[in-house]
Amino acid sequence: MNGAGSVESLWQLHLEAMAAFGFDRLLYSYTRYRNGRSVGDPQDLIVLTNLPPAHVRPYLGRGLYLQSPMIRWALENDGACSWAWLAEKARQGGFSPAELKVVEFNQRMGLTCGYTISFRSLMPRAKGGLGLCARAGLSQDDADAIWAEHGPSIVAVNNVFHLKLLSLPHAGSRKLTERQREALQWVGDGKTAQDIALLMELSPATVEKHLRLAREALGAETTAQAVLKAAFYNQLFIVDSPETVVPSA
Repeated sequence: MNGAGSVESLWQLHLEAMAAFGFDRLLYSYTRYRNGRSVGDPQDLIVLTNLPPAHVRPYLGRGLYLQSPMIRWALENDGACSWAWLAEKARQGGFSPAELKVVEFNQRMGLTCGYTISFRSLMPRAKGGLGLCARAGLSQDDADAIWAEHGPSIVAVNNVFHLKLLSLPHAGSRKLTERQREALQWVGDGKTAQDIALLMELSPATVEKHLRLAREALGAETTAQAVLKAAFYNQLFIVDSPETVVPSA
């Protein structure tokens, strides 16, 4: 896993590692814009999953995840939680109608047994979590038995995956062109637009255009916020790669 040089290769290695334990469907998400129960703009989420489109479209695309009891648990806790918690909470009447709708939807999609891991973060606005669904044919008792034997190893591997992922460039839909990234890097170094124009051999107006387009691409209101977001996505001061850089026009 330490040798994985891209998000895609790291994710594939992790899928294989978890499948070996009996968990073959995964949903990973990470935000740096948490505010209470809100996870921020969906476009700023890092989401990786091998769930089928029929599940992903309603769950993520239509916002069902916003009422997910396991996401609520992950936002409020650190560590691992058996999905047996869902059945017990439902029996106690502890879910709202909207939360029950999400639970029932997941069950219809075949996500009936597994575990959720919530990663500890030192930053209050950052939070990551990963849902591990046991392979078809296994019960929650089977998943709990696997966890009783291998739980510490599974948690350790997932934490290594999580930390490694955060070190890799991952832009999602927030991609910058080479020129936009270069201009933001110079801003991060404390250069003015006039300085950047000389360094990039462009006119100040063209530099301002690249910075404006970078703000738009990153969903940032200010250039300072754009620098921060680009740093969050590990898009600054990196070696060029097709995965992270869009050719400039």
